[in-house]
Amino acid sequence: MAEEHHLTMTVARKQSLAQDVVELELRAAAGDALPNWEPGAHIDVHTAAGTVRQYSLCGDPADCDIWSIAILREPTGRGGSVYLHDQVVVGDTVEVGGPRNHFVLEPSPRYLFIAGGIGITPIIAMVDAAIRAGADWHLLYGGRSRASMAYLDRIRDLPSARVTVCPQDENGLLNLGAVLGTTQADTLVYCCGPEPLLDAVAEQCVHWPQGTLHIERFTPRELNEPIRKNGFTVELKQSGGSYLVTPDQSILEVLRDAGVYVPAACEEGTCGTCETRLLAGVAEHRDSVMTPDEQASNDTIFVCVSRSVTDRLVLDL
Repeated sequence: MAEEHHLTMTVARKQSLAQDVVELELRAAAGDALPNWEPGAHIDVHTAAGTVRQYSLCGDPADCDIWSIAILREPTGRGGSVYLHDQVVVGDTVEVGGPRNHFVLEPSPRYLFIAGGIGITPIIAMVDAAIRAGADWHLLYGGRSRASMAYLDRIRDLPSARVTVCPQDENGLLNLGAVLGTTQADTLVYCCGPEPLLDAVAEQCVHWPQGTLHIERFTPRELNEPIRKNGFTVELKQSGGSYLVTPDQSILEVLRDAGVYVPAACEEGTCGTCETRLLAGVAEHRDSVMTPDEQASNDTIFVCVSRSVTDRLVLDL
């Protein structure tokens, strides 16, 4: 797990990118150089409205002075995006945590990038990284309309033969079968966007080699009832505490009640903030962050949503 940073940042610039999408450029309020990040990373933005939201970094990782995030206004959300759209102005300060990366761009000779709507935000930095690495790549980008699609200006500067822009009101839904129907050797697929797109891409990639598909979710997956119906015990290796987690409690809630601090943000299993090393026991991984292979390794757990299969879990806390 990467070192966690907590920064007070100043809004240096605010601009409209598309319909209901604004970009904020953030600088460290103290003028310090910003921590390093890699494509796929996101930050936590704490708002005065009391919310914490995660936004992908979509600027240049080599720029140690500016972090750029793009924010879709979601009127039916928890209020964070509306606050950042309507209340925050240039010169305001915001508290930021991170960066954190559970959507790492792995080395590959060839990439297929698929973005839907605001899902372009982590993908645009990945495309830039693929270009710098000299990799072969193609970008498939869909949205409701051109007016709603952010970063089209940056995309227009890319080689047109490598980019397919598909506004739904002009061309219909993305033709995933055309690009995923036949497997491509030595190719990694990276996808970010709304849940129906992620599900469709995952279905199309069933016949691709294991480990090919990499997905980042903005919303948690639908979960079935926990495997274990009874409670279980959580033991803390460092502090020596032992606590019962009942069926109606999360591990995070129990630890908070015991005065044990674990950083957390979304509390839905999507942001990765509460990642904790798992030393013993078998977890039921209910997060929307890790790949099946990562979950099978059973060496880390997201305590906001995941539970236990065994009577006991031992955490590195």
